[in-house]
Amino acid sequence: MGKAFGQHKAGIMNSTEKAYAQILELQKANGTIKGWWFEAMTFKLGSDCRYTPDFMVQMPSDEIEFHEIKGGVWRDDSRVKLRMAADKFPFRFRGYTLVKKHWQEEDFTVK
Repeated sequence: MGKAFGQHKAGIMNSTEKAYAQILELQKANGTIKGWWFEAMTFKLGSDCRYTPDFMVQMPSDEIEFHEIKGGVWRDDSRVKLRMAADKFPFRFRGYTLVKKHWQEEDFTVK
């Protein structure tokens, strides 16, 4: 069975993720973040359900955030997994969508 439209091979950035990585590099250079890693962790959400965020980001406070990057379209299962991870684990989870050359941010962290 082939891959669904829009999926890519694990460990290889697509063009939207590469664009976001450039932003993270600028933030690292100016001290806004300490570091970032691509597909660094996988969270077990259930018995046969896992979620690998696109980026793990270390903030200046050493807090860790996870960022999910989309090129304009979110599949329903992506939102559900992100919400499940935010509910289950003590990290901040953010979604960033590139729409008409502008990044839109959504915080999925449970309040």
